Amino acid sequence: MVTAREAREAAAAAAMDASKYVRYTPEQVEALERLYYECPKPSSLRRQQLVRECAVLASVDPKQIKVWFQNRRCREKQRKESGRLQSLNRKLAAMNKLLMEENDRLQKQVSHLVYENGYYCQQTHSAGLATTDTSCESVVTSGQQNGVVVVPPPPPRDASPAGLMSIAEETLTEFLSKATGTAVEWVQMPGMKPGPDSIGIIAISHGCAGVAARACGLVGMEPAKVAEILKDRPLWLRDCRSMEVVNVLPAGSNGTIELLYMQLYAPTTLAPARDFWLMRYTSILDDGSLVVCERSLSTKQGGPSMPLVQPFVRGEMLPSGFLIRPSDGGGSVIHIVDHLDLEPWSVPEVVRPLYESSAMVAQKMSMAALRYLRQVAHEDTHSVITGWGRQPAALRALSQKLTRGFNETLGGLADDGWSVIESDGVDDVCISVNSSPSKLMSCNATFNDGLPMVSTGVLCAKASMLLQDVSPPSLLRFLREHRSQWADSSLDAFFASALKPNFCNLPMSRLGGFSGQVILPLAHTFDPEEFLEVIKIGNASNYQDTLMHRDLFLLQMYNGIDENPMGTCSELIFAPIDASFSDDSPLLPSGFRIIPIDSPLDTSSPNCTLDLASTLEAGTPGSRIAGHSRSGSKAVMTIAFQFAFESHLQDSVAAMARQYMRSIISSVQRIALALSSSHLVPHGSSRLLPPVTPEAATLSRWIVQSYRFHFGAELIKAADAGSGESALKALWHHTSAILCCSLKAMPVLTFANQSGLDMLETTLAALREMTMDKVLDCDQGRKGLLCADLMASVAEQGYACVEGGTCASSMGRPASYGKAVAWKVLDDGGAGAGGAHCVCFAFMDWSFV
Repeated sequence: MVTAREAREAAAAAAMDASKYVRYTPEQVEALERLYYECPKPSSLRRQQLVRECAVLASVDPKQIKVWFQNRRCREKQRKESGRLQSLNRKLAAMNKLLMEENDRLQKQVSHLVYENGYYCQQTHSAGLATTDTSCESVVTSGQQNGVVVVPPPPPRDASPAGLMSIAEETLTEFLSKATGTAVEWVQMPGMKPGPDSIGIIAISHGCAGVAARACGLVGMEPAKVAEILKDRPLWLRDCRSMEVVNVLPAGSNGTIELLYMQLYAPTTLAPARDFWLMRYTSILDDGSLVVCERSLSTKQGGPSMPLVQPFVRGEMLPSGFLIRPSDGGGSVIHIVDHLDLEPWSVPEVVRPLYESSAMVAQKMSMAALRYLRQVAHEDTHSVITGWGRQPAALRALSQKLTRGFNETLGGLADDGWSVIESDGVDDVCISVNSSPSKLMSCNATFNDGLPMVSTGVLCAKASMLLQDVSPPSLLRFLREHRSQWADSSLDAFFASALKPNFCNLPMSRLGGFSGQVILPLAHTFDPEEFLEVIKIGNASNYQDTLMHRDLFLLQMYNGIDENPMGTCSELIFAPIDASFSDDSPLLPSGFRIIPIDSPLDTSSPNCTLDLASTLEAGTPGSRIAGHSRSGSKAVMTIAFQFAFESHLQDSVAAMARQYMRSIISSVQRIALALSSSHLVPHGSSRLLPPVTPEAATLSRWIVQSYRFHFGAELIKAADAGSGESALKALWHHTSAILCCSLKAMPVLTFANQSGLDMLETTLAALREMTMDKVLDCDQGRKGLLCADLMASVAEQGYACVEGGTCASSMGRPASYGKAVAWKVLDDGGAGAGGAHCVCFAFMDWSFV
């Protein structure tokens, strides 16, 4: 006889089996999908509300709706993972094809070198036999005369379309031989590792005329769009001052011939700027590839000429360009060749290596083009979240605005309105003034308060100096993190006030300082080693509180701050901004640029050992190893500062700017001497233990004690848990990323150890600007941890353990971790009322994705 209990169990089992095979009507699926896109993880109350409000779901069990949402999230995850793997497979297939082509090219180059070696050996052997046989002197002489290779003169060409077409076809042939053949002996650039995560295959020239670089890569864009971007050089080439299309002529195969005039900024004040008179030929090959090739027009090639423009030095571009082929898996495979003769004879000997460096051309031009294309392609296919609510294009525009303004300041060209004023007898500092209407129009913008600026001129103080036995990244890192060591805060406040109305007098003495700088990270730019940030220097003690605003804000960009063999240039450029920080705010960039002039990037021999284990992409902070300054290393440092002023104060501002620049030079020399004499290049002051205050020591002790209380294990060694100071040191150097946040509805970060700061890509000073939900919720609530659920779990049971996932840094970069734990930090009062102080997180085995 069946008991009542067995009957109930059988009925429940039957109901469960039936629920497994529930079939939804199209109307029910539509309602569920609509809710899923609104909230992919609804709570039980929300599911019950859905059943009550939606009539088509009235017959569905709420538990079954929960199962549907779990399955739907699982399918979404599988779909995304499948798409990611398919995209990676296409990329690997295209990269494999590119590597196979590169291998074929190298085999052809080896065969060519073997043939040349055999030919030269035979010639040497024949010459040796001829010199030993004196009876054949007349024959040898005759052979030497007949063996002279007579190069036929080039066919006469002119500026007619036929003459230009002849030059274009010749340029196309030479470019293709460089891009895919053995016309130039290419050596792989040190520090490059071809692979799916690298930017591409980068090579530099060896033993050819001029300097040349070659880059091959894969970009997820159509060839036509790639060509459109690459042809617009001022868009991605920071050193391009202008590029003007003088004339356009049609050519065969739907091609065009363009006559261009291009100007490039000089990287330092010690060298003049360059200009180029070019012909560009765009055509489509028989296999569907798109080719854009360029070369300089001169008396050697014929064609129309362009008179020299002062004070530019006319450079020569040998056949160069872009070969863009459609990829089988989508996107484009790109071959870039940049071959230049920068006329190194025209610059002082101290900076001549900059103009003889193929590696500099590779990084400034070839790799910059690939980086820009990859960034634009990534933004087109992914939803990019940036800091401060700005789109990536706006951030790139700000970065380019800073760089171009700084380059214009260094150039000081008369075309831009600059004129040099008389020196005070010492030639260490150059003072220039710009009062052109275009410059003032860009500066005298209207702010949110409706009051325009009243400056009538811009003054620039600039100087260059030679550095020896000091690491440029370490020096720039120190200048960034210790602004008070070289900057005068009173003068900063005064010159920043030129961006505000009603400034009328000069500070007569040091008026007081600021409480310190707060670095607020903004975002990456398209260069993985370039960062944008906002510096807040708060609480001005005088000068009318910096005229209506007590805080001074600087928009700052820096790159080359990490020890990296690819870092040929280190820059720190900043400009005062108003508190609104609008995209059209006027910018007067100032800052520092340090360029090594004995860069180890160029290989004098193709047989040198290349470091292929490293990759161009930015590694994790933990993997960045600070290098030591090399004995005898040299670098050129260029400093430039801009100041807005009123016309009647020009002499006073010029004298102050000259004195200010000399004080900065003295400070930089002192800092460089300290760094070079110690021969220690620290990663930065942030890697040092912060000041051991009683509050920090107490918090560390509470963190360790609470971890032991909740988990029954030791977070650090028992020997280090005795005192608060030793516990703080152990926590600071702990391999896991340890973060503390407040017990509030919107948890704010209050403390992080060094690994935590590396993971968040921030500093202790800027840590309180971040909230824990932004860290945990790295994809708008659809992926990773939900901060509210985790905090609720910690509040309920005192701790929580989470499997591996992803979180987001302050720059929006995802970081994966193997495991995470969270626990409630209890003070000495224990778990009683009021005993909870904060919540601590530990992210284990983290790394950037």
